[in-house]
Amino acid sequence: MSLAITIAAPFRHARKASLKKSEMVYYLAFERGWMNIEQANLLLALARDEGLIAVDGDMIRPLFDTTTVEIPLGFRPPSSIFRRSDPLEELMQRIEKAKNIPATSVAAEMNAIISREFDGYLRPEAALVILARRHAVPFDDLLPALRETVLKK
Repeated sequence: MSLAITIAAPFRHARKASLKKSEMVYYLAFERGWMNIEQANLLLALARDEGLIAVDGDMIRPLFDTTTVEIPLGFRPPSSIFRRSDPLEELMQRIEKAKNIPATSVAAEMNAIISREFDGYLRPEAALVILARRHAVPFDDLLPALRETVLKK
């Protein structure tokens, strides 16, 4: 959510529906001092990949309603904002926590499903969904992101 807040801030500050890339970088790096220029460019690429912004030439526009995003007083984006969310890793962690087993056991179970039950013709994402279902671990919120990862490959 902090990525959406960070992206919404320049649009709310300028009270505009679209901004130039240079205006976004200036706001993030110089006006607020939240990051350096390279990090600001990386943040914009991450926001584009996450589907939060659309880039039309040099213009950037948000793909969500920035007026609905609450920017807390004194907000500063955490350093974790630059990490891309990996739905596969997150689902593995959920299974680990729910069953209190190490990551190696989850990976071993996933690989067993792939090789023994599907003769190697199953993607790891699907195997983890099967594993999560078997262990009654909720995963519905991760399905769109998992589907997207499969489509990218």
